[in-house]
Amino acid sequence: MSLLDMHGITASYGASQALFGVDLNIDEGQVLALMGRNGMGKSTTIKVICRMLKNTGGTVSFAGQDISGLPTHKAARLGLGLVPEGRRCFSNLTVYENLYASAQPGVWDFAAVHALFPRLQERGDQFAASLSGGEQQMLAIGRALMTNPRLLILDEATEGLAPVVRQEIWSAIATLKQTGDLSILVVDKTLSELRQVADQVVILERGKSVWTGSIDALNTETTDRYLGI
Repeated sequence: MSLLDMHGITASYGASQALFGVDLNIDEGQVLALMGRNGMGKSTTIKVICRMLKNTGGTVSFAGQDISGLPTHKAARLGLGLVPEGRRCFSNLTVYENLYASAQPGVWDFAAVHALFPRLQERGDQFAASLSGGEQQMLAIGRALMTNPRLLILDEATEGLAPVVRQEIWSAIATLKQTGDLSILVVDKTLSELRQVADQVVILERGKSVWTGSIDALNTETTDRYLGI
C-alpha cells in the first residue's frame, strides 16, 4: 500500500523555481533512496514533503490524505519524522530532554531508542552541545523515532561523520528496515551502503525526477550519467 505519493511537484523560492516535476512513491515498509548531485532538489523535495515549503503544482498525499494544504505541525502529526541535514539538536537541552521533547505514544520509547543507540543512554544527562558529531546524529535519529513516525526521513544522515560512526548509522538503518513497519526515505551519496538497505531509487536532475527503479537495476551507465560516481 502506498504511504507517500508525490506527482508532478513544482516548487519555488520566491521567483526562483527549484522543482520542475518530482514524482516519487513510497510504500508501507519500503526504503527509498533519493539521489542526485548537489543542488538538484533533494532537500527541497523533503521540505515539500514536510510542508516547510509549499508546492506550486502537483499533488502530495500521505496515508491517502492530500496534505498540500496542511501546515508543518499537522503534517508531522500524521506520521512524518524528519532527521534534518546538519542534525539541529537542541544544544541547550540534555540528551534525555531532547528525546522527551518529541515523545509520542508508540513502540519507539526510551528503551527502544536506547537499544538502537546505547550511547544515548550513557550520555543521557549531557547537553547535546557536548556530544560528538556522531552522537548528535544518533540523537537526531532517536528524537525523530520518538515521534513514532510512519515515515522516517533521513537527509544526509552520514555526511561528515567518521567511517566507524557512519557504519553505526547504516547498521541502525538496516535494523529499522528489518522491523518492517517503518517506511524510510534516505538521502545519501554512498551507493555501496544504500545498496544494503534501499529497495527503490529516485534520481533527481535539475529539480526533476529523471530515473526511478529498483536499487538492483541501478547500473553504471545510469550512475555515471546522473550521479557522477
